[in-house]
Amino acid sequence: MNSICITEPGLPLAGIEPFSSCDWPGRLVATVFVAGCPWRCGYCHNPGLQARSAGKLDWPQVRSMLAARVGFLDGVVFSGGEPTLAPQLADWMHDARQPGLAIGLHTAGIYPQRLAAVAGLVDWIGLDIKAAPGGVDAVTGVPGSEARMWQALDIALDSAAELECRTTLDPRVMTADSLYRLADNLQAKGVRHAALQQGRDGTGQALFDASCWPGPSVLDYWHQAFQQFSWRHA
Repeated sequence: MNSICITEPGLPLAGIEPFSSCDWPGRLVATVFVAGCPWRCGYCHNPGLQARSAGKLDWPQVRSMLAARVGFLDGVVFSGGEPTLAPQLADWMHDARQPGLAIGLHTAGIYPQRLAAVAGLVDWIGLDIKAAPGGVDAVTGVPGSEARMWQALDIALDSAAELECRTTLDPRVMTADSLYRLADNLQAKGVRHAALQQGRDGTGQALFDASCWPGPSVLDYWHQAFQQFSWRHA
């Protein structure tokens, strides 16, 4: 993650990737990273952003950088950490939209009501679906996570934003069989765009051999279940 940082402790912005082609599929965006996340997923790719104290970036500086890139960028994605943790998120979204940028959001659905408060400001949501029903808390390490995540999914589906549901695979806390059930559950709720992602450990190494697990039958099942499906290697 490339970041522009200043020494103002306590700010909830941790960094910015000025140009990204992967954080919003099909769009060239800047990605703003918000510090803080209460969940502890074993495959977290930004563990350094879990602490709120990781925030050291000034929003006016980010806003100026975004304005200078209008015409080059399609939009800005707020990621993290967990961006809905920041009470300023709606204000940042309004500021970022003023020069003509589309707004994307990465969220794990940790705070459903905060998601509901900003959903009308967002053009695209990448929602982390941690596991099949009954398996979410094992992934996050926090009891009660599951109810929040499914509530957030309902909110995202009810919004006008485009939605992609992404599940990072970790064979330590999920089974290939559970992925069939998860696909059925998401399809029944009306999800049209979904992705499975190969999980990585804290050193960046893939958690499993993708040629062996979860297997071609699982991936074929997901391809058939959704209007748009992506498989993403670590």
